[in-house]
Amino acid sequence: MQASINVNSNDRQTVLVCCGTGCTANGGREVFKTFETLLKDHAEIELLPVIKATGCNGWCEKGPLVRLLPRDITYCSVAPEDVSEIIDKTLIEGILIKRLLYRDPVSKEYLSSHHQTDFYRKQHKIALRNIGEIDPGQIDDYIEREGYQALKKALQEMSGQDIINIVQAAGLRGRGGGGFPTGRKWQACKNASGEEKFIICNGDEGDPGAFMDRSILEGDPHTIIEGMILGAYAVGASRGYVYVRDEYDLAVQNLGQAIGNARQRGYLGNSILGSDLAFDIEIVRGGGAFVCGEETALIASIEGRTGEPHDKYVFPTEKGLWGMPTVINNVETWANVPVIVLHGAEPFARIGTENSKGTKVFSLVGKVVNTGLVEVPMGTTLREVIYEIGGGLLKKRSFKAVQTGGPSGGCIPASLLDLPIDFDSLIEAGSMMGSGGLIVMDDHTCMVEVARYYTNFLAGESCGKCTPCREGLRAQLEILNRICDGEGTIEDLDLLEDISVTMQGASLCALGRTAPNPVLSTLRYFREEYLAHIEERRCPAGVCRALTTFYIDPVKCTGCQVCKKHCSVNAIQGERKEVHVIDESICIRCGECYRQCAFDAVQLRQEELR
Repeated sequence: MQASINVNSNDRQTVLVCCGTGCTANGGREVFKTFETLLKDHAEIELLPVIKATGCNGWCEKGPLVRLLPRDITYCSVAPEDVSEIIDKTLIEGILIKRLLYRDPVSKEYLSSHHQTDFYRKQHKIALRNIGEIDPGQIDDYIEREGYQALKKALQEMSGQDIINIVQAAGLRGRGGGGFPTGRKWQACKNASGEEKFIICNGDEGDPGAFMDRSILEGDPHTIIEGMILGAYAVGASRGYVYVRDEYDLAVQNLGQAIGNARQRGYLGNSILGSDLAFDIEIVRGGGAFVCGEETALIASIEGRTGEPHDKYVFPTEKGLWGMPTVINNVETWANVPVIVLHGAEPFARIGTENSKGTKVFSLVGKVVNTGLVEVPMGTTLREVIYEIGGGLLKKRSFKAVQTGGPSGGCIPASLLDLPIDFDSLIEAGSMMGSGGLIVMDDHTCMVEVARYYTNFLAGESCGKCTPCREGLRAQLEILNRICDGEGTIEDLDLLEDISVTMQGASLCALGRTAPNPVLSTLRYFREEYLAHIEERRCPAGVCRALTTFYIDPVKCTGCQVCKKHCSVNAIQGERKEVHVIDESICIRCGECYRQCAFDAVQLRQEELR
């Protein structure tokens, strides 16, 4: 069925098509092009709608998203073949297409706007305020939403010290992971002496499952540019660099176009907006090394040297890029600056907790219903993000853990779901804020394997410059491999902890000092799983192949053949509606049948495998 909606012919209709990386991968760009092509054939429409390709709208699980303004209609999972119907039914006749609307899983109500959903309603957007609302390639779209107003205010009414004072009063802390007070960093750079000063935006986002900075660079590049100009004015810098991961092609493309447009309008270059401020920005593409997210390694990379960190006897604010005072902040930090300068410190400082002000952007991924990009006030609990915004776990499985802070973060168990998300609470729980990745895990996740996976990742990304990190990670990986293979001992657990303590205290940079977090947090909260691997020679989650055997419960099996279809080696036998059997001589113990079965008929053998 379709429901009629009111049409105001005096309003110019606008079609916003999400063309962020996620939606583009699912056909968003083709949807955009189809709108452009088909609308040209509708001469009966007196004033053709404006078609805009936006950045990531955030709700990646439902993409490609199409929004129709001014009526604020959101269509989900739109395919190119849906475009003709949207034009004919909604844009021309004013009729909603229910099958493309989001249906609330509880009320079963069809919601015409994404603003009505729990996913969006519970968010508070500052850094993401423009993404999904503007075409990142059109500078006028940014200007219409208060863009560059903070810069005009600063140049006309404020000194550089005034900007630093406002940023300090707002309580903005670095969103890249360390959480260092931004205003204090800027003040140190302003007070430092040097022939030249530099501003750097750290866009080297290397955490698995993280795409916060990428989405801001793709969807709202001008907010980064404006933030960096304000920072340059505050500290007295003349040049800026945006260090972007080489894999982020769309981010580099949109940012490069935005920099060019900003130069044409007088926001970059000499005598910015007729003032004495001269500042310009250059893009530097990183080579994909995770360690280059560390600021001293990043500086070395920009200078053309090997991206290796060095000990901070002298901070970059005093001696950074080419030996000159340098401010480095990450993408999200810069995105907050224009809002704080334009509207003052107090509105930002009202949000969040006492020591963690404002909002935080997270990429919500893993075994959660609503994957995507979210921005919430600091102090929001993990439960609110995962169950209210995220919609809970897929297939209604039990929550087991969530990892925060990327590869160097920790795994937080179900008992701490009501933990507020802020810098201090996460560190106390054995994790960290990091750049903002949230990876949700269900009861089919092996926490020993999780620790092994991240240790393996970090061992490969370590620059190898310092012994504690280089050798410590290799030693931990060897131990974890043994445990996952059923060859671990109780003494291995003590050894893992001893190595972790050494790495935390003796490693050269933050990568090595935080690398033990996945091991320590899983030992702290999931020690029983380690003991099951060691003492009982079994993996409770059915993930570690050397310790896992599966069978099909004949009572629960319905013969639906889902497990059979997902078996890559044809180890499952049985006809439709008949009880199936696993041939253990063929089974490779991948666990796909276990994860796919909706009736819990595929079971783990619980007896010891010695």
